Order: sequence, then C-alpha cells, then structure tokens
Amino acid sequence: MSLITGRALHYVFKIGNRAKNSFFFRNILGMKVLRHEEFKEGCEAQCNGPYDNRWSKTMIGYGPESTHFVFELTYNYGVTSYEMGNDFAGVVLKSQESIDRALANNYPMTDVDGKKLLLSPDGYKFYIIPEPQPTVEDPVVNVGLHVTNLAESKKYWHEILLMNIVSEDETSLLLNYSNMQAALNLKQISEPLDRAKAYGRIAFSVPKAQQPYINDVITQNNGKILTPLIELDTPGKETVRVIILADPDGHEICFVDDEGFTKLSAVEDDADKNLDKYISKDPFQRELDAAEE
Repeated sequence: MSLITGRALHYVFKIGNRAKNSFFFRNILGMKVLRHEEFKEGCEAQCNGPYDNRWSKTMIGYGPESTHFVFELTYNYGVTSYEMGNDFAGVVLKSQESIDRALANNYPMTDVDGKKLLLSPDGYKFYIIPEPQPTVEDPVVNVGLHVTNLAESKKYWHEILLMNIVSEDETSLLLNYSNMQAALNLKQISEPLDRAKAYGRIAFSVPKAQQPYINDVITQNNGKILTPLIELDTPGKETVRVIILADPDGHEICFVDDEGFTKLSAVEDDADKNLDKYISKDPFQRELDAAEE
C-alpha cells in the first residue's frame, strides 16, 4: 500500500475553564456543540494529556465532523490553567460574523495582516478573515503549527504521511489530504520549540486497513510512535482504534479508524444541554451566578 486517504478531523485544546470557553466558541465564533462526553479516569492514549483523573471532552465546530474540521475542548477536573508554549501557530477562519459578534460583545481583537486576531480564554490564536462565513464549505481554512526545520517537516508530513502540498515558500508549508478539507499550515520558527503544558494534538481518520501501513512506514523511517495501535472505548458508544505519532518537533498526531469514528462522532441532539448541565456545576460558573444575583 502506498496511499493514505486521510480525512482531517479536529485539533485538541486543553482548556482551564469550560464556562469561558463555551462563551467564546459558541457566542463569539458561532460554533455549535456537537457532542459532550465525560470520563472518570485518564485515557490510555493520553487523549487528555498526562493526567489520570476525571475529565471531559467537548467537540465543537461549524458542522458535523464528517464534513467539517472541529475542535476538541479537553477539560481536566481540578486543572484551571496550562502553561502555553510556542508550538501552536493559530487557526485561520473565514467569518465576518465572528468579527461582528466580537464587536457586539466588546471582545478584544487586534489587526494582523488584514485579519482580526482573537485569543481564546486560554490564549489560543484565531485569525479571522473578514469575509462572509461560508454556508456550504467549512469556515475553518487552516490550522497552523510551528516547526524548527521545514525541510525535515516536509519529509515527514509529505513523503512519509503522504499529505499533498498545497503551497510552500521558504518559511511555511501548506498541506492537506483533500482540497475539500481544512489544511495544515507548518510555519518555521528560529527559536527552540516549546510545547509546555498546553500542547495539543491533531487528528485524522483513515480506513482501518491503512493503520498498519502507517505503523510500518513510521517504524521503517525511525519515527516516533507514542501509542501503538490500541482500541479505545467510550462508554455507550462505538469503540475505535487509534495510533498516536509524534512528528520531528513532537507534535502529536492521531490516526483513528474511519469506520468506527464515523459512528462515534455522530452529532448529539442534546449536546448543548449536556455540556451546560456540567458547566453549571463548575466552581467558576457558580461564582459567576452568585455575583449576578
């Protein structure tokens, strides 16, 4: 096999406050909660980071994960903040509507290269292109990661993981598996890369039959496999198989089987209510409610 038919799925953000993030992603960026899941203990594939505790996962985006690139908001109970590194370059969105909502809510923005820069409550960067938000195509244009050696990153992502090159110059490389998906934007930096504590993970799905090939080609090229092929359970939902990799800069990459993930990622009708039920129990939200009374 010499083909990886990947589909870009989501990027994982560790968040320290569900109420503030819920407001930002829903009321400023205009995204919808797609599903919310609670876990009593840490994930075998460190989906919630190196924490063995109760945690939650909220998937949020502009449409179903089958057709849109979305974001996984990972909340570890008891962890209120994470040290930010310089690994994450930012998300580019096309959404004048988000700019309008930010203005209406006095949410701070700055101008950067013809875009509006908004910071999430945890400091993740969102660059908003001031154009009408697409209704058919995905408003998420690309997700950016910083790298320290663009040539080495190109070999890894293009030659080994077989992503297509959309464009490149001396300091950046834009890749995808399909022009119908959000792209991955690799940007070279001169300083050492620091993933700190807030590091994330980018996820793709592939047919289950392709996962062993990914395992083999990474092994043959002396790449790093953080979690070998493993079955992961979600209570009451589909079991999926994943393999977790790390690129030359340590960026985490998850390849999940498409057959299982398509079922697991089905949008929940009660996702908003499910999330709000748990937010109402968070200490910070109770303090907000008390202050307003």
